[in-house]
Amino acid sequence: MIDRRSFLKGTGATIAAATMGVPALAADGATPAWKKGFMLGTTKGPILPDFEALKAAGFQGVELLSPNELDRDEVLRARDKTGLIIHGVSGTKHWQHTLSDPDPKVVEIGLEAIRQEMVDCKAYGGTTVLVVPAVVTKDISYRDAYKRSQANIRKLIPDAEKHGIKIAIEEVWNKFLLSPVEFARYIDEFESPWVGAYFDVGNVVEFGYPQEWIRELGKRILKIHIKEYKKDRRFSYLLGEGEIDWAEVRAALIEVGYEGWITAEVPKKDLSDIVERMNKLLKMS
Repeated sequence: MIDRRSFLKGTGATIAAATMGVPALAADGATPAWKKGFMLGTTKGPILPDFEALKAAGFQGVELLSPNELDRDEVLRARDKTGLIIHGVSGTKHWQHTLSDPDPKVVEIGLEAIRQEMVDCKAYGGTTVLVVPAVVTKDISYRDAYKRSQANIRKLIPDAEKHGIKIAIEEVWNKFLLSPVEFARYIDEFESPWVGAYFDVGNVVEFGYPQEWIRELGKRILKIHIKEYKKDRRFSYLLGEGEIDWAEVRAALIEVGYEGWITAEVPKKDLSDIVERMNKLLKMS
């Protein structure tokens, strides 16, 4: 039995959560149905042993690199045999052939690589291609990187729509998109449902708090990468042994209603331990 005040309080919280777009699961503190993925940084086969190891460790899905030298039929056989979901791909050309380069020939190579990523992603059954949008250098100003990268990503939106694959822009150590407010504005300016954010929790710790970025980006977030970080040795720490406040990260993800993939971008060592850490830190199951 509960009294009227407690009933109204609980009902009000549930309604408020629904109004804010927070999953119903979050109202009682439960974890949404996040799926555990692993970023597999390989471009050559055989791929089946890696898939089998990931499945045995407890991962539900994998993210592959593209363009790659993998045999597509072999990849699909490994996917079907293990039941792992290939939820997306990450580019292999966006650092060398950036969409912010002043040379049109360099940019065209980058654009064609992303188009190939979309083709591969669709064939694998994925939903997103991870794109590093620009790189600021002593020869490429921040303003030029911003304008050029947006102009070139707009060229890819028709391809994204054709393939049914979303462009997921990631914040990395490229001296670009250095605040959550700017990152959100950058995405909004496309005015397209085919462009969103691939938020990497570890990449922003040097100059910000990931929970703040998550709350600012909100529904713009398509996918999540996780890795650990601490200034002394940067990304070389195991999950949970750096300076990231994982309880705050989890709370922010629930608050904004995120319910998708959480993919570990860490060295392929002791996969079972990585799964255990993900379960513990984010209360995943």
